[in-house]
Amino acid sequence: METRAGDPGAFAHFDLHRVDSPAFVVDLAKLRSNLQILADVRDAAEIKVLAALKAFSMWSVAPVIGEYLDGVCTSGLWEARLAAEHYDGEIATYCAAYKPEDLEEICRLSDHVIFNSPMQIERCSAIIAAARARGDHFDIGLRVNPLHAEGEVPRYDPCAPHSRLGFPIDQLTEEHMELVDGIHMHTLCEQDLEPFKRTWDVLFDHLEPYFGQFKWLNFGGGHHITRADYQREELVEFLRDVKEDTGAELYLEPGEAVALDAGILVGTILDSHWNGMDLAITDVSATCHMPDVIEAPYRPAMLGEEQGEGDPVRLGGPSCLAGDVIGDYRLPVELRPGERFAFLDQAHYSMVKTTTFNGVPLPSIWLWDSESDSLELVRKFGYEDFRDRLS
Repeated sequence: METRAGDPGAFAHFDLHRVDSPAFVVDLAKLRSNLQILADVRDAAEIKVLAALKAFSMWSVAPVIGEYLDGVCTSGLWEARLAAEHYDGEIATYCAAYKPEDLEEICRLSDHVIFNSPMQIERCSAIIAAARARGDHFDIGLRVNPLHAEGEVPRYDPCAPHSRLGFPIDQLTEEHMELVDGIHMHTLCEQDLEPFKRTWDVLFDHLEPYFGQFKWLNFGGGHHITRADYQREELVEFLRDVKEDTGAELYLEPGEAVALDAGILVGTILDSHWNGMDLAITDVSATCHMPDVIEAPYRPAMLGEEQGEGDPVRLGGPSCLAGDVIGDYRLPVELRPGERFAFLDQAHYSMVKTTTFNGVPLPSIWLWDSESDSLELVRKFGYEDFRDRLS
C-alpha cells in the first residue's frame, strides 16, 4: 500500500535530540492548519464534520479540535466515554456489533447510534426504547455497504467481497428504513474525490426511493481532504448537490485528514551489522509502534532520506519477532549507534495502535508548536504501563 502523505513541513527544521527516543512529536500548528481546511470545507458546503477518534485520539488537543469541528465519531463504549469526557460537540458512535450491556451507556452518551445491520436494531429495540423513555436523545443510524470496491488493498476495503462491515445495499427494504433516522457509509481509505463520486453514483440508485425519509447521511472517513492536491472546491460543489438531492443533513468523518503530516516518530539506531546488506536495529518497532507497516503493508517516509544511488540499510525493531522490519532506507545520518532519525506522518493510527509486546517501551508523546517553537512533554510511559496491562 502506497501512502501519498509524508510532507516534512516544519519538521524539516526540528532538532530530533530535543525529545527522548522513541517519541511521537505532534505539530500543533500543522494540526490547526488541517482543522482550518476541514472547517472551511464544512462551512462552504454547509455540512457537519466530525473527527474520527479511531485514527487520532490525542485528547490533550481535544479543545483545539473543538474550536474547528462539530464533534467526534467513536467506535464503541470506551471511545464514546473519552469523547464525552474531553471533546465538544456531537458524538456519533458506530460499532460492527454492540454488546447489549454496553448499549445503554452508549445511547446515553451519543447523539447518533449507528448499527451494522437492521437485525441488530430490532434485537436491541427494548434497550433503545428504555433509553428514550428515560429521556436520552439520540438518532438511530444504519451503516450500508454500497457493494462497490474502491480500495487499493482488499483487507482494508469495507466493500471487498464478503465484507462484514455495513448492510448490503441491495438488501435494504422499506421496513428497514422505518427503523432508522440516518444512513452511514464508510468505503474510502486515503482517497480523492473521484472514488467518492463513483461510490455515490452506485448508492444513489438504491437510496433515491428513500430521499426525504432519512434525516442525515454520513459519508464516513477516508477522504484525504487536507492533502495539498485534493479537489476541495469540487468536493464542496458535490456535497451541495448531494444535499439538495437528498434533503438530508450531511456528515463527513475524517480521521487521517485531521492529523495528516502533523506528527513524526523519532527513533535511535541501537546497533548495526552486516548480513548480505547493512542492517540496523532501532528502538522503533514496526510491530509495537507502527503495526500498519506490517498489516497494510506500507513503507513509511523517512525525514531527510537520501535520494538517488547508494546502498540502503534495512531497519528493524528491537523485538524478537523476525518480521519486525520497517523497511530499507538510505539514511540521512551515519549508520552508527546513537544516531537519531524520524518517520513522517505518524500522528494518525500509529499512536492509537501501539502495544508493549515483548516489553518494548511505548513512545513518549510530545506537543510542538512550529510557529512559536514551544515544546511540551504530554505523556511519558514507564514500566508500570506495561505491567498493569495484565495481571
